[in-house]
Amino acid sequence: MKFIVNSTTLLREIQKLNSVISSNNTLPILDNFLFEVNSSSMSIIASDLEVTMISNISVESNSEGRITIPSRILTDTLKTFSHEPLTFVINQENYSVEIVSELGNYQLTGNNADEFPKIPKLSSSSAVNFSSEIFANAIGKTLFASGNDDLRPVMSGVFCELSSENTVFVATDAHKLVKHTRSELISEKSTSFILPKKPLQILKNNLVSETDLKLEFNDTNVLFSFDNITLICRLIDGKYPNYDAVIPKENPNKLIIETKTLLNSIKRVSIYANKTTHQIRLKVAGSNLQITSEDLDFSNRAEERLACQYEGVDMEIGFNSRFVIDMLNNIGSEKISLEMSSPNKAGIILPLDGLEEGENTLMLVMPVMLNN
Repeated sequence: MKFIVNSTTLLREIQKLNSVISSNNTLPILDNFLFEVNSSSMSIIASDLEVTMISNISVESNSEGRITIPSRILTDTLKTFSHEPLTFVINQENYSVEIVSELGNYQLTGNNADEFPKIPKLSSSSAVNFSSEIFANAIGKTLFASGNDDLRPVMSGVFCELSSENTVFVATDAHKLVKHTRSELISEKSTSFILPKKPLQILKNNLVSETDLKLEFNDTNVLFSFDNITLICRLIDGKYPNYDAVIPKENPNKLIIETKTLLNSIKRVSIYANKTTHQIRLKVAGSNLQITSEDLDFSNRAEERLACQYEGVDMEIGFNSRFVIDMLNNIGSEKISLEMSSPNKAGIILPLDGLEEGENTLMLVMPVMLNN
């Protein structure tokens, strides 16, 4: 088997696929890329058993065949070439791979392609088309709020609820929650599933605006296809918690402030907070917001006062500063509204600008108990 491919084109594609390959694969074959050549086109495949990513590119070839090639040595080799054609000559009996360039040749050993896991096929699936830009924006607004607890796998992904009216994306780790709604993303079939974190991160890094994203899904897998890329992943099995039940409906105390002003203030003040709790205290009275933190173990304390618009009773509430910083970093709005009902109930952060038509975002952060 023999094929000719441009070094830059091949490097660009395998760098996308490298994000799938796990550093602690249980099967050695998963440290390889699977190459499938079919005359003038070639598929390159990477898998970790949970996520499979396929890239299709054009090559010069008059033969067909399959081989797996170690990912690390191939990537390191391609990084050293500038834009030039490379010829791959593969012996399918002993799986030797020879790479020929203008300057020399390089030999390595691949593996039998039959040992590579089979690509999942989606039977009895449904399909829906999304805008890549809108989907990437939804991932960016929600993914950071998902959990990392292996004991609660349903919370380690993003919950997607598709209907004929809208699509709702939800992520939570039980301390913070984001609900992002898009009315342009609709599906004839109402359904819901939980997408794992890893494939969503890969999508976020590779989705290009102004391209269509096709989703195919059944009860166990979802397939994303865009440009020359196909990404297949196993859905997280389980029932997602009733997120609407934890969102307080009546929040009469509303604080409006510039996002950047509040974010920078919390970043400074939180440096002096306890390193275990990361607790900051927000005290609001009239048009004055006081943000304080302290670490009694080291006698550290910080306080800042900010001007704000406020409607409601005077209030003092505590939050984990890291959660609030995460939300303000991802909300994509120059001004936010912080809505509260009482010091022991969740605070709601809403963007006041920067939203597109048909887009709604709600961020919820649980309070922490204040030690007076």
